[in-house]
This record gives sequence, C-alpha cells and structure tokens, in this order.
Amino acid sequence: QVQLAESGGGLAQPGESLTLSCAASGGRRSEGIFRLYGISWYRQAPGSARELVARILSSGSTDFADSVKGRFTISRDQTKNTAYLQMHNLTTEDTAVYFCMIPGVAWGQGTQLIVSS
Repeated sequence: QVQLAESGGGLAQPGESLTLSCAASGGRRSEGIFRLYGISWYRQAPGSARELVARILSSGSTDFADSVKGRFTISRDQTKNTAYLQMHNLTTEDTAVYFCMIPGVAWGQGTQLIVSS
C-alpha cells in the first residue's frame, strides 16, 4: 500500500519562502508512482473547504490555482520518490494544512503552514 508523508510546514512570515515535501513509500508499488499518476497538492484553511493548489500530471504538465500562480511551483524527483511544493512570497492567506495526493491512490496526513508576522 502506497503511503504519502508531507513535511516542511511550520511558521513563516509574510514574504518568506518555504518548500513542502511529499515522500511516497510502500515498496515497489511506490517506485516511479509520481511519473505514472502525477501528484497534487491541496490545502485546507480553518473553516474552509479543501482546495486544489497545484498539480503535476503524469505528462509533466502543471496546473496551479489562480491564488498561487507565479508564487508556487511544483516538482517531483523520481529518484527520491518525492514531490515538492515550492512556495514564495507567502501571505497570511496561505495559512492552511497542506496535503499531497496521488489520484486514486493515496492522501497524505497533511502538514500545517502558518504565515504570520
């Protein structure tokens, strides 16, 4: 069974940058899984619904929510079975729990980001 584990969240100040990681594990089935299925990052702010932030498809093409376009990038490292969400120029509205997800396969448990001065 493939499992996802996010890391890298914490406390940041407005304007700062932070990178979240999503590591896949679970034996041979996890190998190359990001290449096969792609990876998505979602976030859920307090009192709000979970929303798609960014995704990278199996083809390698990417897609971003309007609220993060130009500030966030998404990437994957096949050799490490790890995906990343690089976040720049953070604002307080980026405060949320961030989840990674492989469509139809698994969700991570989430990592919290708080952006506050």
